[in-house]
Amino acid sequence: QVELTESGGGFVQAGASLRLSCAASSHISSGSGLTTGWFRQSPGNDREFLAAYRWMGGRIYYSDFIKGRFILSRDRSKNTIDLQMNSLNTQDTAIYYCATGRPILSALSLVSMYTTWGQGTQVSVSS
Repeated sequence: QVELTESGGGFVQAGASLRLSCAASSHISSGSGLTTGWFRQSPGNDREFLAAYRWMGGRIYYSDFIKGRFILSRDRSKNTIDLQMNSLNTQDTAIYYCATGRPILSALSLVSMYTTWGQGTQVSVSS
């Protein structure tokens, strides 16, 4: 079973940018049928979906509230799924997780559809 590791979190001021990476312990092929998603969870809140990459076909999906601030991409040289986060604000403070699973298209945002999770990386934004 593939293991996931997130990196790139940190403590920044409002307006700054961060780039998170999700690395898998083994190669994920485009034929695997897997989807890699990015989620976040802040204290007292449910884990919420941010974006997903479907390895078959390479399509990317975003939650509506991201509104273009976050950009997901695949780094082929590193075999990572990266989340570029711009114009960060204090409400973006959370633990950010990546996960893999086989969700159907209509269920991309459901936490329960993802079976493998990383340990998370903390993002803290100060005003």
